[in-house]
Amino acid sequence: MKPENIDYSLYLVTDSGLSRGRTTQHIVEAALRGGVTCVQLREKTCSTREFIIQALSIKDHLKRHNVPLIINDRIDIAQAVNADGVHLGQSDIPIEMAKAILKDSMIIGISAESLKDAVQAEKDGADYIGVSPIYATPTKTDSAPPLGLEGLREMRKSVKIPLVGIGGLNRENAGEVIKNGADGVAVVSAIVAANDPEKAARELSKIVEQARRP
Repeated sequence: MKPENIDYSLYLVTDSGLSRGRTTQHIVEAALRGGVTCVQLREKTCSTREFIIQALSIKDHLKRHNVPLIINDRIDIAQAVNADGVHLGQSDIPIEMAKAILKDSMIIGISAESLKDAVQAEKDGADYIGVSPIYATPTKTDSAPPLGLEGLREMRKSVKIPLVGIGGLNRENAGEVIKNGADGVAVVSAIVAANDPEKAARELSKIVEQARRP
């Protein structure tokens, strides 16, 4: 899938620890029915083999919906399952090394915790930026101080590639993130931990769509 064809508007980041006993495949299938446009598989505690099994279990479902599969951190797993992309944080493999390994085989997203990070990521050839975190979030305890909407606006003025806001996003604030310059919102618990992930995704999709209107 080419970078220009990817819709980042409602970007699901998985977290099996928040799924309340439901499988990642179950959560993803429900979220797809609700309108999720991009899925990042993030697994911090499972083995490499388990990570691969998880990725393969959802890949076919994503393809049927023409939704890209992004792998968090692990370039080896992204290559093994022929994912559409990989998402890297500031402490992961540098983007120039990732590009040397991947060539042009998949998109690369970079988490930016500051304006400097964002400008550098675009300069280095990132396809999109995860603006992280917009608000404080319990799902990622090692994140930088929240950037807020002001930080997001500053990034929007300085970079041209797509921006995806993440960190503490939900029904109450997703619309404002779009209105302040983000091309999409990435959510974790707002869908993964919801009583009804499909309904939660549908509600968020409508909020994002309304916020994108002129």
